[in-house]
Amino acid sequence: MSDGIFIGASVDGKPQTLELKRANRHGLIAGATGTGKTVTLQGIIEGFSANGVPCFVADVKGDLSGLAMAGSPTAKTHATFAERAKAIGDDSWAYADNPVQFWDLFGEQGHPIRTTISEMGPLLLSRLMDLNEVQEGVLTIAFHVADKEGLLLIDLDDLQAMLTECAGRADELTVTYGNVSKQSIGAIQRSLLQLRTQGAENFFGEPALEMNDFIGVDDRGRGIVNILAADRLMASPKLYATFLLWLMSELFEHLPEVGDPDKPVLCFFFDEAHLLFDEAPKALLEKIEQVVRLIRSKGVGVYFITQNPIDIPDTVAGQLGNRVQHALRAFTPRDQAAVKSAAETFRANPGVDVATIITELKVGEALVSLLQADGAPTPVERTLIKPPASRVGPITPAERKVMIETDAIGAKYDTLVDRESAEELLAAKTQEASAAAAEAKATTEAEKAAAAQAKLDAKAAKEAERARVAEQREADRQQREADREAANSPWTKMATSATRAASSSIGQQVANEIGKQVFGTKSRRSSSSGGLVGTVLRGVLGGLFRG
Repeated sequence: MSDGIFIGASVDGKPQTLELKRANRHGLIAGATGTGKTVTLQGIIEGFSANGVPCFVADVKGDLSGLAMAGSPTAKTHATFAERAKAIGDDSWAYADNPVQFWDLFGEQGHPIRTTISEMGPLLLSRLMDLNEVQEGVLTIAFHVADKEGLLLIDLDDLQAMLTECAGRADELTVTYGNVSKQSIGAIQRSLLQLRTQGAENFFGEPALEMNDFIGVDDRGRGIVNILAADRLMASPKLYATFLLWLMSELFEHLPEVGDPDKPVLCFFFDEAHLLFDEAPKALLEKIEQVVRLIRSKGVGVYFITQNPIDIPDTVAGQLGNRVQHALRAFTPRDQAAVKSAAETFRANPGVDVATIITELKVGEALVSLLQADGAPTPVERTLIKPPASRVGPITPAERKVMIETDAIGAKYDTLVDRESAEELLAAKTQEASAAAAEAKATTEAEKAAAAQAKLDAKAAKEAERARVAEQREADRQQREADREAANSPWTKMATSATRAASSSIGQQVANEIGKQVFGTKSRRSSSSGGLVGTVLRGVLGGLFRG
């Protein structure tokens, strides 16, 4: 490992070296289309990798995938590169590959990169979706309730299910945590829908990326070059911003403070940076500014590659210490302003008229000013850039497939894991509540039916009792009628009279007999007395017999 990365040589043969100790002071590679920015970028990434520094680069056009393969003497650029290496005195120049890991948020041109909603957190999501203070508070409540109730927030489905749950419990949560309005929840849901339409469901999930797999070296001590396929991603600016916001925040939290290390822990390269800053969410711009200002102490260097130096916001551009400026075209007022800006930002060199030379530079030439070991920028020099050792241009799909299948990551992230989380648990809870409600409803209906049947049964029994009583009354009435008819029958009267007569005769006979026994029959007096007693006895005995 050397102390720096050889960039090229000035016209007078002076080598231009990017000091590794100052590489975390960030940098800028700028120039019009076709002036050699990509070649310069490849050479710098190769230098970092060779010195054991992992790199990350967003490949917007797809041509940076060539870093994975060694250049070839049969390539059209070989003669030009060989001639340039000879011109700058680079006798060690030779074709070589680099240890590359391909990544793709859509999982098509590399390993998927995922994180969970919980790891992103309510603050970053709120800033990304540009939520107001009230909506951010509601989102924070949703995260808090999910954490308290053991509901994992892994993907967008989980978060949307949690927000729906909070809407259903708005009154309860308002009492405990503050106002939770359905209007705020609706606004958050609409923002999530915008993320989903740009493919964010591919980014949120498991297994989540582990930073140790992003920052590493191969078995030869070379830094891993992580290439993110961004050609399709750039058409989804919300998703791209989401990813970058998360990645920089994760690195900022994951990496320890190291001050000024001998070499960077990691270097970021944002190719076509003007696409990044055009209409970027305010949260992303603020995060980039924060990272550029503070992540230096974490040992991370950030480099922007863009067509025009004024594409970079002033708050960011002021932090970029290492500068490589390829040719600019001063055809428009904006181009002229860029030329003037570039000329004024370089450390002056009496022998270099920046404003003039910047429009005359050839392909592969650049104005270079790099930080020295003491931290001061070198005077600007017109420099012939070192040719890359890797292939210039994209690799084939077959080559990419082989690289993906044989790298150190393997299939670790390739299969989506959908474990039980908030969506499933809340769905089960809703299903249980629905089943309980259905059961309670069925029970209530059964009870109502039983009560109605009991009422009908009671009514029927009452009607039956009434019929029985009426029937009994009718039977009694008919019996009385029969009895009366029987009593009034001539035969009955005759029988009664006969019975009475017979009873009267028997009574008289008995009475007479008793009278004889008691009073005798010879005396008139006694006969008179006996007659009276006999009459009485006959009446009594006659009544008895009649009865």
